[in-house]
Amino acid sequence: MAVTKAASLADDLVQRFEEQIEAGEMPPGSRFPTEKAITETFGVSRTVVREAYSRLAARGLLLSRRGSGAYVADGAQYRAFQVTPAESGKIEDVLQLLEMRMGFEVEMADLAAQRRSAADLANIRLALDAMDASTDVDSSVAADAAFHTGIARATGNAYFIRFTHFLGVRLVPSRQLYLQGSDASQHQKYARSINRDHHAIYAAIDAGDAAAARRAARRHIQKSIERYRAMETVVSREK
Repeated sequence: MAVTKAASLADDLVQRFEEQIEAGEMPPGSRFPTEKAITETFGVSRTVVREAYSRLAARGLLLSRRGSGAYVADGAQYRAFQVTPAESGKIEDVLQLLEMRMGFEVEMADLAAQRRSAADLANIRLALDAMDASTDVDSSVAADAAFHTGIARATGNAYFIRFTHFLGVRLVPSRQLYLQGSDASQHQKYARSINRDHHAIYAAIDAGDAAAARRAARRHIQKSIERYRAMETVVSREK
């Protein structure tokens, strides 16, 4: 579905305010500009402003006070980071997310190898089996996300679990993007390739070999980066 001009303008406003909140330029409790002020400053309609404010409120960044206006919510500076579906729909977006994940995944695999329990290993194994059996993108993505969640739990660190849940399926590269136009056999071939990496990570965690787990996790993310960089090169040549 095409993005409307109004939705795009609202995106721009949301991004602008999020950046100001993250930078501390709009601290908790500070007042957002009025609709009239924004329409005059940025040349947008009130509809665009209301849409932007609605999104900010949904993200927990904006609090409306009847008869007073809109204010930056308490703790908003620490909730401003989001990874939305719109931000993982382009090759460059996926590459940036993969780069961010590199350190996170490597450390997580290391700790999981040191701390995993029999129950943790069983849960990770179930996710591997589910991915081996997957026949479509949705089931493959769900199994992939469950695999990484299983590793997060094996660390015994609640913050790894929370951050993994926060990222959700954005933790998994966009297969719809990589496999667009592909048939079922291509989906299965891609899933098998990814799961070979997963089996290597699992084997290292199962063996309690932290160094091997780090190497396998790094290799897994690096291979994904290389796939998307190759895809980016093809797309740029076609333009």
